[in-house]
Amino acid sequence: MSSYRIKSGDTLSHLAQRHNTSVSALMKANPQIKNADLIYAGKSLNIPGSRDSFESGSAGSAGGATGGGSSGGAQGVQGPNSSGPGTRGPKGSPFDIASQHLNKNASSLKLEKNGVGADMEDWVPNNVNCANFVSAVLEQSGQISDAQHDNSVMGLMAKLDRDPNFKRIDLRDAKPGDVVSMKTNGGQHVVMFAGWKDGKPTFIGSNNVNSDGSQRVTISSMNYPIMAVHQYQG
Repeated sequence: MSSYRIKSGDTLSHLAQRHNTSVSALMKANPQIKNADLIYAGKSLNIPGSRDSFESGSAGSAGGATGGGSSGGAQGVQGPNSSGPGTRGPKGSPFDIASQHLNKNASSLKLEKNGVGADMEDWVPNNVNCANFVSAVLEQSGQISDAQHDNSVMGLMAKLDRDPNFKRIDLRDAKPGDVVSMKTNGGQHVVMFAGWKDGKPTFIGSNNVNSDGSQRVTISSMNYPIMAVHQYQG
């Protein structure tokens, strides 16, 4: 999901066509809009993609949507500089919290009345929940507040940049639970570092692995360019 600043003369139907989406999807991604024929220049608009910019694996994008995930954790799988346990917040480990939901579909997870599901916003389409899931996990661990929850990758990345409890690090120094924002062919994707396996980094998050393009929580390797790795320092 990306963000767009509305310009004078824009209409939802025109923007939907330009961004290969639909007016209905735009309305769902922007619940503040009550009338599809009434939008205001200068306001920000969430633009959902056909999926969460997490596409089938191909050359240069290893371990994409074909990664079925693992039923086990990756705690003990460490890289050269990734020693010790994962990062923790006041309420627990984000990696452990995320791992409790492995193989759950985003559509069902959002309906849960407590835990991560309760902190996910249920209006977010089921194919664009990566930032929604990561934000909810960080909230559950106590690393961010409810006000810092963001359903867009760029929005969450900007909020972590402004948070003094987080700092950007190199992937080589990542620990399980660190937030990893990636640039993909169609936009952005955000997951959490899950450890190293056979010399390759693995990640846990809400990924487009279902046959209908919807998301499920999985662990897999990915080879997208990394925009930022945020590690909690609080």
